[in-house]
Amino acid sequence: MPDTPRPTAVDAPPMPPHGSSADADVTAQLREAITRGQLSPNERLVEADLATRFSVNRAHIRVALAMLDQDGLVVRLPNRGARVRAISDQEAIEIAETRLAIEVMVARQAAMRADAQGRAALRKIEKDMTRAVAQGDTAAYSQCNAALHRELQRMAGNATADRILNTLKSHLVRLQYRVILLPGRPRTSLAEHRAIVAAVCAGDSEAAERAMRKHLLSFTRLLRQAIEVARLGGF
Repeated sequence: MPDTPRPTAVDAPPMPPHGSSADADVTAQLREAITRGQLSPNERLVEADLATRFSVNRAHIRVALAMLDQDGLVVRLPNRGARVRAISDQEAIEIAETRLAIEVMVARQAAMRADAQGRAALRKIEKDMTRAVAQGDTAAYSQCNAALHRELQRMAGNATADRILNTLKSHLVRLQYRVILLPGRPRTSLAEHRAIVAAVCAGDSEAAERAMRKHLLSFTRLLRQAIEVARLGGF
């Protein structure tokens, strides 16, 4: 005798397969909405609203929230739902300092493992960054900046560093826009990135490490400045 299907509530969609591509897609979209500031720190994350926004069922949203909770981007509280996690000023500085320690290693490894493909990719991104600065296109420059650091990670081939950096940068990207908007920052940042590209393409691991350290020390200093300006109501 065939089994009789168990009844389900009308408003309870079936759970998606664990680790499905839909889970990954909505998690990535929700992560981007948080890191880009489309969802604000401490903003409530209502499953029904998010399901409508991303055109998925609530089960996918629950999986995405659970994954982002593990990454520290979301806070879930019993009987109170989920919120975008706000990071303190001190935590932001700690994240920037931790990123520095890892990315100098990545720069060194990228220089040691640089091949023709990687060198060509870095030089192409450098040209795009130069064009963005010349045109005053801050959004394009930020995208190029992120692309260059991703390419360095790819060249380094350090999967553990990738996992850590991707989590750290998910937190920092919400503050990076404050830094890039500081007067003169895009041009200074371009010079710093050119030094990194030159060292990596030359296969000079020590110079690559020095250039990355200089770049991220500058970023951390300016992040402190941006945080202070925001604290005083500047932006």
